[in-house]
Amino acid sequence: MIVAMEMVQAEAAQADLVGRWEGALNVGGTSLPIVIRVEQGSNGLVTVMDSPAQNARGIPVADLILNGGVVRFAVPVARGGFEGAVSADGGTWTGTWTQGAGSLPLILTRAANAAEPAGPNRPRTPQPPFPYAAEDVTFRNEGAGITLAGTLTLPAGSGPFPAVVLLTGSGAQDRDETIFDHKPFAVWADALTRRGIAVLRYDDRGIGGSGGGGPDETTADFATDAGAAIAFLQTRPEIDAARIGLIGHSEGGAIAPLAVRNGAPAAFVVMLAGPAVSGAEIITEQAAMIAAASGQTPEQVAALRSVQSRTMAAVVANRNDGPAAAAAASAVLVEAGIPAERARSSTAAMASGWYRYFVAYDPAPALAALTVPLLAVYGEKDLQVPATLDAGALRRLQPSAEIVVLPGLNHLMQTATTGLPGEYGTIEETVSPLALDTVTDWVVKVTTR
Repeated sequence: MIVAMEMVQAEAAQADLVGRWEGALNVGGTSLPIVIRVEQGSNGLVTVMDSPAQNARGIPVADLILNGGVVRFAVPVARGGFEGAVSADGGTWTGTWTQGAGSLPLILTRAANAAEPAGPNRPRTPQPPFPYAAEDVTFRNEGAGITLAGTLTLPAGSGPFPAVVLLTGSGAQDRDETIFDHKPFAVWADALTRRGIAVLRYDDRGIGGSGGGGPDETTADFATDAGAAIAFLQTRPEIDAARIGLIGHSEGGAIAPLAVRNGAPAAFVVMLAGPAVSGAEIITEQAAMIAAASGQTPEQVAALRSVQSRTMAAVVANRNDGPAAAAAASAVLVEAGIPAERARSSTAAMASGWYRYFVAYDPAPALAALTVPLLAVYGEKDLQVPATLDAGALRRLQPSAEIVVLPGLNHLMQTATTGLPGEYGTIEETVSPLALDTVTDWVVKVTTR
């Protein structure tokens, strides 16, 4: 009888979770809507997350549970999760969204099913008809045992054409690197293909039509995907196998040199806001610069930089042990005066294989080993991969590289006012024409025979 009652209570708790839950994250002053959809399937609950502003829908949600008035779930491909208290009437979840090293308050409220509102104006998103061919393709990464899906754009004519592979930044993203309804990689592919360069862009692991996906896949794993992409292009008769390059944005800028160091036969590399120092250094400086740009005092910024640096050191010291890395990082935050529960939730994602690898990875050896032409483009107002830090480091590692710092541009290569991430969605421009011309002119130059 007791077992039967427990089953009834468990089923009731599941029923309480079913529905559409809406909320918003305040990211650098900009509201980012979040939707959690929970449905009753034949084998239990089926849960997905939507981020309408990023045009990301149906992202798998794992481990949704309601226990003791607290609801929890994880979003593996985003390397994030949520934990919150359920209101007395069951209609609101009040808690914290944790992703990477950061956490933000998030309130999710049960809402009626409704159509998504129209997205913001994005005039630079390419629209058909196009003066080039676009083909949906798939290719295998045999070493990883996965198939990746993407789009190959081919210039008009018979070829063979030079080509580039586009590599996204951190976090699982679609082939267009969609963020806040911007589609930067669609814009880059359009600009390059119109100039006679074939372009392959593909969904990251676990997104869209690509297999794999999970919090323990690392930058090194993604470098093998880049190598598989080049190998696929070499099988295409329209592509000149000797003129295939890699263009990586943010983490993609670390993936490209690593792929070449591991044997990927790239003819050239372009880094868009690519790191030239360790992830620990980038995350520390990123936190300090965003704090300063957000109006914090020099004393507050210095204190934040100190705590962030010690947190990163704790992760690096425990890079081979996920639980130990998260626990050590949490202990640093507690020592700094952050409540234990908040510290624990803020550092939970640091246990992931991706995070530990990213923080500990030093791109210097791969960059120093590059012997192919290299273009590195940074935005003067980039607060995520600061030009003041990374461009200088890269000049020491690659004196012959062409390194350009473009005035007024942020991490997405948009013309910005402050450079804060909260601006990304409010700026109508997807990619600055200055950035597009700088890169396409260089690629045409190095591939011209």
